[in-house]
Amino acid sequence: MQNRRDFLKTAALAAAGASLIGCKGFTPRRSGGPLTMKFFPYELQLRHTFTVASYSRTVTPDVQVEISWEGVTGYGEASMPPYLGQSVESVCRFLDKVDLSQFSDPYKIEDILSYVDSLSPGDSAAKAAVDIALHDLVGKLIGEPWYRIWGLDPGKAPSTTFTIGIDTEDVVREKTLEAAGKFNILKVKVGLDTDEEMIRAIRSVTDVPLAVDANQGWKDREKALEEIFWLKEQGVVMVEQPMAKERIDDNAWLTERSPLPIFADESIQRLADIPSIQGAYSGINIKLMKCTGMREGWRMAQMARALGMRVMVGCMTETSCGISAAAQFSPYVDFADLDGNLLISNDRFDGVKVIDGRLSLPDRPGIGVTLL
Repeated sequence: MQNRRDFLKTAALAAAGASLIGCKGFTPRRSGGPLTMKFFPYELQLRHTFTVASYSRTVTPDVQVEISWEGVTGYGEASMPPYLGQSVESVCRFLDKVDLSQFSDPYKIEDILSYVDSLSPGDSAAKAAVDIALHDLVGKLIGEPWYRIWGLDPGKAPSTTFTIGIDTEDVVREKTLEAAGKFNILKVKVGLDTDEEMIRAIRSVTDVPLAVDANQGWKDREKALEEIFWLKEQGVVMVEQPMAKERIDDNAWLTERSPLPIFADESIQRLADIPSIQGAYSGINIKLMKCTGMREGWRMAQMARALGMRVMVGCMTETSCGISAAAQFSPYVDFADLDGNLLISNDRFDGVKVIDGRLSLPDRPGIGVTLL
């Protein structure tokens, strides 16, 4: 007999299993040539130096992927910030191993992505690039956006946070003023001894709600709890990854006592990780580059809900391709942190927009992007 956790896990997976729900009048083409794929590196240029508790950077390595079938092309990407432990070289090596020519039916998403996932135990960003491009292709063939295929209401897409990285007080105020009036909630990188100065600098120019992300930077749980109570007084509404992912007991201790919901980020990668952190966090942050893409991201959201956890969808620094893919299930989540495309100066795509601080999903098939 299944225990409650196994039952809920099975139920969530079963609910996610039907990746294509019926579209009225849709008759898929079943015959055609093999799928083809091409890819190339594309370095993302950041508008500002990006600093978190453990590093700073001005660029993000990226690989763009295109999958085509019968004259239709789907777009995907692999974005690789330092902590993922992946690189342009590792992504390209993995993609070189992917042989999509063995498939002539792109609608067999489960078969194709199960094959891709079987090629290595890691390479999550490379797998996400294939997943996103395949979903974009199939959505275009169906003629519908994925939020509609999944049965979601785009009008329920939430506000997205805009990230303020760790910096001097003057630069923090400048970045905050730049975002003022455009976003309904800001996300602040914390985790150093300058946390209080950062928050006070932001509060000197705006009173919008804040989310904070410590990126595992807090070391002492007692001090972390004190800071969380202080942050709540400053209008902070949620905390992301307060302490090192290995310190699950300390994170659970914080979650039990915190007046704010605490979300796991570095502590969770894929679907199978969720049961092991249940109870240690209030919710999970789903990122396509960590979880291998849209198929697994959607399943993770459903499983978290089934286990009574909150759901957040986040991102790396990405073009509008990756951001628009993640935004497809944003109407289902509690928090969205989908600003990665706004942090770069060389986006290749037009896709999801931020209007009055909220995500506005395009009414276009697939993931909703077009090349600029």
